[in-house]
Amino acid sequence: MIVLAVESSCDETSVSINRDGKEILTNIVLSQIDVHKQYGGVVPEIASREHIKGVTMVFEEALKESKIKRSEIDLVAVTKGPGLIGSLLIGVNAAKAFAFANDIPIIGVHHIAGHIYANAITKDLVFPLVCLVVSGGHTELILMKEHYDFQKLGETMDDAVGEAYDKIARTVGLGYPGGPVVDKLAFEGIPSYKMPDISMGNTYNFSFSGIKSHVINLVHNLKQRNEELNIPDLCASFQKTVSEVLVSKSIRAIKEYNAKMFIIAGGVAANKGLRARISEKITDVEVLVPEFKYCTDNAAMIGIAGYHLYKKTHKTDDMTLNGSSRVKLQEY
Repeated sequence: MIVLAVESSCDETSVSINRDGKEILTNIVLSQIDVHKQYGGVVPEIASREHIKGVTMVFEEALKESKIKRSEIDLVAVTKGPGLIGSLLIGVNAAKAFAFANDIPIIGVHHIAGHIYANAITKDLVFPLVCLVVSGGHTELILMKEHYDFQKLGETMDDAVGEAYDKIARTVGLGYPGGPVVDKLAFEGIPSYKMPDISMGNTYNFSFSGIKSHVINLVHNLKQRNEELNIPDLCASFQKTVSEVLVSKSIRAIKEYNAKMFIIAGGVAANKGLRARISEKITDVEVLVPEFKYCTDNAAMIGIAGYHLYKKTHKTDDMTLNGSSRVKLQEY
């Protein structure tokens, strides 16, 4: 089964082609990071325009690189949400046009389901499993008892963890995207700054607004007193606190639900500090993490998720398929 997939939920225009939900034949990603750097974050209007400029070229490159003919494609999968509505609509309408012109069925895929199924590119998922979703817009703990069975155990009550990383990076002048820079500097410093308790008690929920505000106030107070700020130590302190709470709640969920596998998903899954802590602390079950190239937004993960969704439901969408900025994962 050949699946062509499209992803355009934020600032990456991507088209991928896979065979049988496992073999990635091509995964073309056109990033807009350099375009948005000057603004310190993604500007939705600009992102939409950049998607329009690049989407046809990305389709053509994917077909050329994969050496797959249009007539060989069995299914088109596309991110239908959540995400920036303007960006989503470019991808959805491009996918619908391609599917309609070539008489291929189409299926809409949840963006976070894509991140979760990025893990299945490397190895088959083993159920029940616990998934930690960590990205710029999401922080959730998910229990899966079978394919496309998503039970939310907990979520962030305010900021997503990736958002907190980027805001702290901006506060100390590390630029955009700041998360990878904070991660890198954390390995150069020691966790010497006191951070607040963000454990949220005996729940599976998270909160990162408190630690974000604490760091911002700490930086401002040091500046007002003309005291030196050790940025690597600050990054190390922040990252240690955040990774500890993410991993400790994951461990508790693994034990409570007798999980056979633990996986992480989302852009922050590329965080080396978080990966190191998971490797150190989670040793009783099989741990699966996506390859770095599949952590950030890409169409390969959407194609794998679309393949498994079709295999489970045997349902497809029609030409009324539309993008939505808010879609619940549990609706699938």
